[in-house]
Amino acid sequence: MKALTLAAALIFTTSAALAEPPTTVTVKDTFANVSFSLNNAILDKGLVIDMVSHTGDMLERTKKAVGATKTLFLHADVYSFCSAVVSREVMTADPMNVQYCPYHIFVAQLPDHPDEVIIGHETYPHGVMDKVNALLDGIIADATAF
Repeated sequence: MKALTLAAALIFTTSAALAEPPTTVTVKDTFANVSFSLNNAILDKGLVIDMVSHTGDMLERTKKAVGATKTLFLHADVYSFCSAVVSREVMTADPMNVQYCPYHIFVAQLPDHPDEVIIGHETYPHGVMDKVNALLDGIIADATAF
């Protein structure tokens, strides 16, 4: 049992160490403007936003309940959506790519940098998922081209 636990820990540690950092762009603008631009950039691609998670609000609302005192974000939202065309292509290549759908783009404003907004996405594994990275990179480029 110890060997199995150790093996699982090594796999988890190795997987985490191999994960790429997110793709991000930092802009000097308001959170509201960047969020509005992101919303429009997603819709302009003909995509439907499934959900907007207000992660920053949740973390702020629950910080006392979990014994925290630090404010992590002034604002932080995560936009979830999918592309039928791109998803079908990457899942035809490998049905296990279902694990990545829906795709997410986050927008965050940190307390230490209130005049900047970070917009980004998880960097998906290279290969067939490069199509998803390109889609998300394009949306972010459109959202920050102001």
